[in-house]
Amino acid sequence: MISAQPAAPAGPSSFMPLSFKKSNKGDGGTDAIVQLVEELNVTMDSTISEINEINASTKLLALNARIEAARAGSYGAAFGVVASEIQKLSANTADAANLMANQTRQTIANLLSMIRNSIRGTRLSDLALVNIDLVDRNLYERTCDVRWWATDPSLVSALTEATPEAHRYASQRLGVILDSYTVYTDLVLADASGRIIANGRPAKFSTVGKDVSRSNWFTRAKSTHSGEEFGFESAHRNALVDSQPVLVYSAAVRAAGQSHGAPLGVLGILFDWESLAQTILKSVPLPEKERLQTRCLIADNEGNVLADSQDRHLLERIPTTWLEPLRNSPKGFTSMRINGRDYSVGFAKSPGFETYATGWNSLIVQPL
Repeated sequence: MISAQPAAPAGPSSFMPLSFKKSNKGDGGTDAIVQLVEELNVTMDSTISEINEINASTKLLALNARIEAARAGSYGAAFGVVASEIQKLSANTADAANLMANQTRQTIANLLSMIRNSIRGTRLSDLALVNIDLVDRNLYERTCDVRWWATDPSLVSALTEATPEAHRYASQRLGVILDSYTVYTDLVLADASGRIIANGRPAKFSTVGKDVSRSNWFTRAKSTHSGEEFGFESAHRNALVDSQPVLVYSAAVRAAGQSHGAPLGVLGILFDWESLAQTILKSVPLPEKERLQTRCLIADNEGNVLADSQDRHLLERIPTTWLEPLRNSPKGFTSMRINGRDYSVGFAKSPGFETYATGWNSLIVQPL
């Protein structure tokens, strides 16, 4: 059972707009920075090679000058001293150039490692947080919807009068709601025994008469103590809507529509999970080449994949080791070895929105 504060009814519902902007100019500048640093490294190596070549020529000229000075005897002594100093200066220049080369190479190597790991990891963790935050914000509205609609007089009448006319009118009202709130696959009303007596899309889904008494969403809503609480069932394929992926939010319909009235039945709203989750994960702002190598996913605390940019959601469970970093930090990044290859993994735990949090985990996995 999940509890939250009551909320005022919202207007016609739709997914919150995504603020992602697609780009084909690299992964937020990281690839471009790496390329520039590597080009700097090549330029530095080329410059050091040129310095060494000049030094080699200078040493040869100085050596020849000392030979000629020696042949000139006392007349060439001063010139010989100059040639000797030029040789020493050339040697010092070569030593300094090689020292600079070694130090610069190490600095560049450290910089590339930082760019490829720290900057990439931070970026991935930021994107992971955006993904789960969008999910939390959108699903918060669902908790408001179900608690508000459960007070509709037509639903109360359908459960108290229990006549075919009252049931048909309840279905009609649920259909009107669905026409405005297009993010739902269907809405169903069950009596206290768990038998569905009305639904919003009867022409599409023949659910009236079906028994949902053992469904998590039904039992959780029925056990709530007031209209401020609601039930929930996580992402799954539901037989009531031809096995489409849904989340189900539920609330008890109470006597006279009052928050503390006796429970008469349960309203279940079947949210179109795939349209929200897959849209968010497949809209992460990555260039196409990077997107092909990147996996964005949302998993629960048991590792069940609930949403996946590679369309393996509701089919797979990731290893619990993938979730270990989240036990120590709600947001960050780490490196993992998966199937013999090193990966950067950005992660973020559900931050929650208002009074609601899914408690799920968002991960973005990218090869190093």
